[in-house]
Amino acid sequence: MTNSTARVRELNLYRQYFELVAAGIKTIEVRVKYPHLADLAAGDIIRFRIKGTDETCDVNVLRVTEYPDFEALLDGEGPVNVNPTATREQQLVNIRTIYGPEKEALGALTIEIERVT
Repeated sequence: MTNSTARVRELNLYRQYFELVAAGIKTIEVRVKYPHLADLAAGDIIRFRIKGTDETCDVNVLRVTEYPDFEALLDGEGPVNVNPTATREQQLVNIRTIYGPEKEALGALTIEIERVT
């Protein structure tokens, strides 16, 4: 059930991660602390979209936690909670491929999510 007073944010997601979220396997999303995400909070809804498609998946935001960088994020959350299909080292490489050093310098966010049913 969707909370009708919640703010809905639309964010793009790569297909491989979208499928894990849609299946309820991935419950922690990693983002850079961009200004437009500064006020993201528990109770918000994120509508993930595969860029260039109409495929969407809505999730409830349960918690948002800030970390200084991706290594601290993986240590704090536990790699298996971020992506149960990849090792810590693989995740670090993947995240840093998506977000370069200048983006990581902004800070890292984990967003604990739960699929809207």
